[in-house]
Amino acid sequence: MLKAVRGENHTLIIVHVGYDRLMAMNDADGCPASTEGMGAAEALFHSLSDATRLAIVRRLAEGEARVADLVARLGLAQSTVSAHVACLRDCHLVEGRPEGRQVFYSLTRPELLELLASAEVLLAATGNAVALCPNYGTDSHDDGGAR
Repeated sequence: MLKAVRGENHTLIIVHVGYDRLMAMNDADGCPASTEGMGAAEALFHSLSDATRLAIVRRLAEGEARVADLVARLGLAQSTVSAHVACLRDCHLVEGRPEGRQVFYSLTRPELLELLASAEVLLAATGNAVALCPNYGTDSHDDGGAR
């Protein structure tokens, strides 16, 4: 069962009742509530900045998949995966192909794979220094750093 609570800055917090995990998103589908004032590149990278959405993109790089397939791979709730797929779909990075009562999702652009490959090359070239960044690195989320 889901319970939605409005937070600051139009943040919708979805609480899984009976489940000890909270998921905060800017709106119900996980995308920014508004892209006003946001450049196209910023919106693109924001859509890929979430670990779950990135995992979905990586899985879809292997071929099309249903939400049920993504749930099994990621070990997340169906509603969580659906919200992240909707965000990627709204950003035109993912498209659905209905087949009967199922929808098979796939990446819309091969350039997305090239972008991710370039990011991996950049991370390797910098020795993964981004992970040490005080604002966005892997430890910044634990100590209340800026995001």
